[in-house]
Amino acid sequence: MKKLLSILTVSAITVAALTGCATNKLTKQANVNYIGVDAAKNTALSNANIDASNAVFTEAKLDDKDGTAYYEVDFTANGVEYEYDIDAITGTVIEQNQKQSGNAQATNNATNQTTTSVIDEAKAKEIALNHAGVTEADTSFILAKADKDDGRQVFDVEFYVSSTNSEYDYEIDAQTGEIISFDYDAENYTPSTNNTNTNSTTTKTEQEIKDIALAKVPNATEKDIQVKLDRDDGKLKYEGKIIYEGMEYDFEIDAYSGAILEWEAESVFD
Repeated sequence: MKKLLSILTVSAITVAALTGCATNKLTKQANVNYIGVDAAKNTALSNANIDASNAVFTEAKLDDKDGTAYYEVDFTANGVEYEYDIDAITGTVIEQNQKQSGNAQATNNATNQTTTSVIDEAKAKEIALNHAGVTEADTSFILAKADKDDGRQVFDVEFYVSSTNSEYDYEIDAQTGEIISFDYDAENYTPSTNNTNTNSTTTKTEQEIKDIALAKVPNATEKDIQVKLDRDDGKLKYEGKIIYEGMEYDFEIDAYSGAILEWEAESVFD
């Protein structure tokens, strides 16, 4: 009996430890200036051009994806379901999806089941590009093709914008020109507080890199930071750390653009 109790106790401790590792991943970054849930909600509403009074939120929480802290924000407004992933530090929209809610989709399917297409591929492209706020000249490729979705005539429109490394996918009603669903993905997104041209051939100075990193840790100063220039796969980058108020921040910053490639924070006592 004592042996069984011992085994159960060890198992419980192990489970608790593993759970703690998962939940503490973000809490260890408590000193990082996250924008907050309310700001993330406002960012999503602003991006969708939706008034807060018309939105019903179903999810708004802090999460982590591949080392990037982000807010998952989901809400419904005017018969449309919106899903957003928003960078917890910069407020950048990493991913977004929108689609008609189930009831609205069923109503439109019933209404349009026997209708024929009144817009063509060119018009479908125009609708998608206007919604994304880009021109066809901005895209690296764009594709539009006719399809059927539950008996409904639609156009699937896909395009990629290399300047922002973003991929867009649209489904557009071929009868009304209405956007049925929309998906945006910032490919290979990494958090960055610097918008300098990434094609620059001039590297940032060590002081500029320090300023970029220190801006992410309020009140930390030059005495708290160390940086060094390194080369990885032929690319120059700065590696460094900041130790401030019991927290250690490790980072990698692109030497040319100043973009933050990696950012980790943990307690010095762990």
